[in-house]
Amino acid sequence: MERRTIGAAALEVGAVGLGCMPMSWAYSASRQRSDESLRTLHTALDRGCSLLDTADMYGPFTNELLVGRVLKERRPEAFVSTKCGLLVGEQHIVANGRPGYVKRACDASLRRLQTDVIDLYQLHRADPEVPVEETWGAMAELVAAGKVRALGLCAVGARSGRRSGAHLHDGTIRQLERVQQVFPVSAVEAELSVWSPEALDGLLPWCEARGVGFLAAMPLGNGFLTGTLTPGEGFEPDDVRARHPRFTAEMMAANQPIVAGLRRIARRIGEETGAEVTPAQVALAWVLAQGRHVVPVPGAKRERWAAENAGAAGLRLSARDLAEVAKLPAAQGSWE
Repeated sequence: MERRTIGAAALEVGAVGLGCMPMSWAYSASRQRSDESLRTLHTALDRGCSLLDTADMYGPFTNELLVGRVLKERRPEAFVSTKCGLLVGEQHIVANGRPGYVKRACDASLRRLQTDVIDLYQLHRADPEVPVEETWGAMAELVAAGKVRALGLCAVGARSGRRSGAHLHDGTIRQLERVQQVFPVSAVEAELSVWSPEALDGLLPWCEARGVGFLAAMPLGNGFLTGTLTPGEGFEPDDVRARHPRFTAEMMAANQPIVAGLRRIARRIGEETGAEVTPAQVALAWVLAQGRHVVPVPGAKRERWAAENAGAAGLRLSARDLAEVAKLPAAQGSWE
């Protein structure tokens, strides 16, 4: 698989990563199988998807434990990204950016992941009660201690401003500029997909100009862009899409033209090349085409999806393909 670099430290990863969260958290608990998830992790590594993206809050903790079982066997092949800064309660999630907590959280993640070093340690959310410089300084000390190789900031979940038209990631950029004065930012993780392209306006150019890697979260639109979801089919109560305003039956039906467009492009490429191409691969190839510093991190908990996603790394969209994607209708449905 093509390799891409993350940050000034030039950390190399496969062009397509693997989001591990769906294996343990947020998506249909009844369909989570640890044995299948382990096979999925191995398949991803076999195909060159070296970046494994997890977090201590996924589960909580169980996702890191799962990834750790694979790292114990195949650590040299993997690039491990995990996150700290969020605590999960019974009915709530709170941020904790206190330096002492960050250091304890890192040690705990290292134990669960069964590794001596975390390749990319990300701040999941800034704590409004703690200056972000203090949190980042504690994370920088982890690099100095040899427990972490590089630092990143996660901007997933930023929703404010979508209705007002304000730039979605202005606040994130302000945070980045503050922490950059303390220790270099190697990567930013934020949502980017055909139906959520907001990062192209401001955040992605900021990263490119500074040599910062960009991890594209939810590049398949929480599964919508795969074309495998049926409007009105519904989701389990614990599935985040059950409360997601773009996954009501009405909005899923209204946004089908986006999937139809991706399917049309995939079919044409398949006819031209003789290869089987899927809408999901076209969606991932579009993300890859946004810059050499961009690495999509699609979530998957099944082997077949991990293998299909990996195949997108070899797909190059033509100018015609990209122009056709640009003409697809904007996604309908508020995020608020």
